[in-house]
Amino acid sequence: MRDQTINISSPVVMGILNTTPDSFSDGGIFNTVESAVRQVRKMVQEGALIIDIGGESTRPGSDPVSEEEELNRVIPVLKQAVSEFPEIIFSIDTTKFNVAEKALQAGAHIINDVSGLRKEPRFGRLCSDYNAGYILMHSVGNPKNMQKNPEYVDTVREIGTFFEKNIQKLKEYGVKSIIIDPGIGFGKTLKHNLEIIDSLQKFSKFNCPVMVGASRKSMIGELLQNRPVENRLAGTLAVHYHCLMQGAAILRVHDVQEAADSIRVYNALRVSTE
Repeated sequence: MRDQTINISSPVVMGILNTTPDSFSDGGIFNTVESAVRQVRKMVQEGALIIDIGGESTRPGSDPVSEEEELNRVIPVLKQAVSEFPEIIFSIDTTKFNVAEKALQAGAHIINDVSGLRKEPRFGRLCSDYNAGYILMHSVGNPKNMQKNPEYVDTVREIGTFFEKNIQKLKEYGVKSIIIDPGIGFGKTLKHNLEIIDSLQKFSKFNCPVMVGASRKSMIGELLQNRPVENRLAGTLAVHYHCLMQGAAILRVHDVQEAADSIRVYNALRVSTE
């Protein structure tokens, strides 16, 4: 088994690969092994260090898929991609135990769990058994209902409490590589999302890499007068650059080249001012 420990010393790009017919941005484009691996190849060439493979859409209002269908979508792609790109870190975007375990057996390094242990508390043990990394994302509800009037008394504080409690659980299981994701758009209004982004540096106290995924999301469409998904790149870059300035370690994106370019500029400016 390969060493699954994830070390991130400088901001990196995670490229999104949806092998689904209904994802909000690229559903149905990469739903064959050939087209999916071709996209992996493109994202690697553009600068992605991590590839996140998902077989079940988590867009607001989406329906769940069966375990069998999800496995059929992701495992053949993952096996071929891991074989072709041994230097790349792969994560499996799932909330299902068997999908995660088979993905780790196929060579994935990380479980990216949008439910944050709520749906599958055994993920802590699974990651420990496989020496895998875990992305702890904050969300409320499920994709079907998460955007129906989400409410917080103190958005950032409540997410921080969630991280504190669940990081402790993961450490008790022996999980060594924990990445935290405040879950932009997952049970949050535009106001909540902006509060999170503006206070992102507060999550640095947990000493875990912070991942941000705002790529093409509806909050950007709202800010830009209902701009359609395909025209949200500039807004995505602006949000993610702001997050870099507040300590984000991983940008989860659809547009890898542009994100990698923004990190190069960020790093150059940071060095010049030190």
